[in-house]
Amino acid sequence: MDLALADRTCVVTGASRGIGRASAAALLAEGARVLLVARGEEALAEAAAQLGSGDRLDTLALDVTATDAGKQVAAHCEEGLGPVDVLVNNAGTSYNRPLEELEDADWQAQWELHVMASLRLMQATVPAMAERGWGRVVNVCSSSGKRPSLSNAAYSVTKAAQLSLSRVFADSYGASGVRVNAVAPGPVETPLWLEEGGMADQAATAQGTSREEALEATRAKVPIGRFGAAEEIAAAVVFLCSEAASNVSGAAWSVDGGSVPIIL
Repeated sequence: MDLALADRTCVVTGASRGIGRASAAALLAEGARVLLVARGEEALAEAAAQLGSGDRLDTLALDVTATDAGKQVAAHCEEGLGPVDVLVNNAGTSYNRPLEELEDADWQAQWELHVMASLRLMQATVPAMAERGWGRVVNVCSSSGKRPSLSNAAYSVTKAAQLSLSRVFADSYGASGVRVNAVAPGPVETPLWLEEGGMADQAATAQGTSREEALEATRAKVPIGRFGAAEEIAAAVVFLCSEAASNVSGAAWSVDGGSVPIIL
């Protein structure tokens, strides 16, 4: 299937690893131009070297929670790859912390990363997409935004807000040719879960079990019996970025192995 993404300018945040890097790779494979955005210059350079797509690839080391991050991204693209056609808001993180231990700073940090960063990037790019009559936004949310997880209530609440934000922009700009959608992954085999000190280790500490026992307990909650792969999430992301998804607007696609037992 031709997804009609050749020569489209795409921005992917949180692009140095995991779902972000997999999404960038899939977009490049479709012939798109891609700006990788992440905080760490070294990690970005490593990702760019692995993706290796010459003048169709650019990087920008940036903290997306900066109040001018959206303007910086839009300006960087204008000067290099071209006006933004596709935005993938993927930057995000979580950690295991009980509700009673979450402090104001935790709530604020999650809000800034998942909601305000996505908002500012959309504010800086979507109106121009609408003026040109075509654009795509995919917000990488979470199954926790549909069914709250007690391992980090601040993550769940802000991911729910990100889902609502996606719908607001979808309804506001759909008639102008811009499609805004979300994907909601469940547990995915990425560094967030698997790196040393990541979610698997944190869950093991919280549960008083081994790392492998914590991973197995998480797998057991997924109807298909396993974690997702970053490439599987990226496949849904890239389809929603495409011309083939022109009749999909305001959706929140679960890509979670059936973790959330609802049909919405």
